[in-house]
Amino acid sequence: MGTTIQITALDGNTFNAYQADPQGSPKGAVVVVQEIFGVNGHIRSVADGYAERGYVAIAPALFDRVQAEVELGYDESGIDVGRKIAFEDVTMDEVMADIEAACDAVSAAGKIGIVGYCWGGSICYVAAARLSDKISAASGYYGGQIMPHIEEEPKTPLILHFGAQDAGIPLENVDAIAERWPNIDVHIYEEAGHGFNCDARGSYDASSAAVALERTLNHFAQHVDSD
Repeated sequence: MGTTIQITALDGNTFNAYQADPQGSPKGAVVVVQEIFGVNGHIRSVADGYAERGYVAIAPALFDRVQAEVELGYDESGIDVGRKIAFEDVTMDEVMADIEAACDAVSAAGKIGIVGYCWGGSICYVAAARLSDKISAASGYYGGQIMPHIEEEPKTPLILHFGAQDAGIPLENVDAIAERWPNIDVHIYEEAGHGFNCDARGSYDASSAAVALERTLNHFAQHVDSD
């Protein structure tokens, strides 16, 4: 459904992005932010899903600064490689530069929402704080690296999704985020663990994923959709 395009950030970094376009006039745009496994088949399918719902969807390849065309498996080896790139090899400032470039690439579609998963969920939080001039709504799924940025105030309407069974994100951290910024709409899914939205992972929970998607679509309908 989509195609791969190239984008250049303000700092000169040129990178790939997967873009899927809707039929007819778009409601707006959605930036889809990858997990630590790269812009793989699952992330492309997520972008396709938003395009089917009327948005220009773009998934920037945020690992291209280190290595092009990274697509990792959901095994221990893939986790190790992905975590090193995400947490050691790229900086948050570099990631924000690429997110901003992705926003600019789809700005003709109208207002922009951002949705991200795992590492991308944390990026959504930071983008809501730093790129509120570009992004009209944000939805972050099980972002485990929000706490280091908790003093950055989200200025874009933001919803967050967490699994109660997520061994990597303590519920006290989730509570701390909600207490620090009461305007964030924080949802906890009692039966879900980490990665519950990804149907390629063993932790996939269809019912939680469906509810989270409905909430995200409602959020975007309120803040992104053209009148």
